[in-house]
Amino acid sequence: MVSKTTSSVTTDVKEDQPFEIDDAAFETLMAMSRCEPGDPERARLRDEAIEAYSPLARRVAVRFQRRGEELDDLMQVALIGLIKAVDRFDADRGVHFVHYAVPTMLGELKRHFRDRGWTVRVNRGLQELHLRIAKAVPQLSQELQRTPSAADLADYLGVEEEDVLQGMQCAGAYAPRSLNDVVPGSDDTELGELVGAADHQLELVPDRMALREVVGRLPERERQILKLRFMDNLTQSEIAALIGVSQMHVSRLLARAFAQLREMLLAEE
Repeated sequence: MVSKTTSSVTTDVKEDQPFEIDDAAFETLMAMSRCEPGDPERARLRDEAIEAYSPLARRVAVRFQRRGEELDDLMQVALIGLIKAVDRFDADRGVHFVHYAVPTMLGELKRHFRDRGWTVRVNRGLQELHLRIAKAVPQLSQELQRTPSAADLADYLGVEEEDVLQGMQCAGAYAPRSLNDVVPGSDDTELGELVGAADHQLELVPDRMALREVVGRLPERERQILKLRFMDNLTQSEIAALIGVSQMHVSRLLARAFAQLREMLLAEE
């Protein structure tokens, strides 16, 4: 039976605070590697190894918690990296597992922010150029004692000026402006005021077009009564007085018109 001892392994998670490694966890990992694929014992040992090293995944995830995402979500991403490290680890290479797992988890987290941190999908080349520009601006500003132009950045980065402009323009895809921001050139107009709302009346257009077509098939008197009731907003009593019939008769004519319209509309579905 493996004795449960611990040893300190310094990782780049936080160099002044070495991560305490349980030697039994590493022995579990080694035992797993000696099992054949598909062996139930291998699956059990794999789960134990992942659980044993999960505190390390949390340590790695903590480094990214100030980037606007919940720590629990970052922990899940780090765990994906940990699982990949457990599955791919090769002890024959002579590298301690922690020194392999930490870069794997860091890579998974960085990939997460690179691929999912953009509100609008931007190709990877522009994403990377945008990050290079963001890093170069403060450096050049200090050297030039002014805000660098696109030409300055292009020369500094060794790329075309047009590429720099595209990289600068895609910044809004990563950090979109608030709808409460004031529109440039305006004193108090907010961006949200310019956003159009969904016009639910558009959804009724097909129905209205179909209704207009079948109303045209009704007898003249029914069409007249419908117009007086729903376009001129007359009451049934007012319609009755206008066309010289009883209010009850107007009610029957309306009911008959509705039945005919319903029948014609259903027949066309």
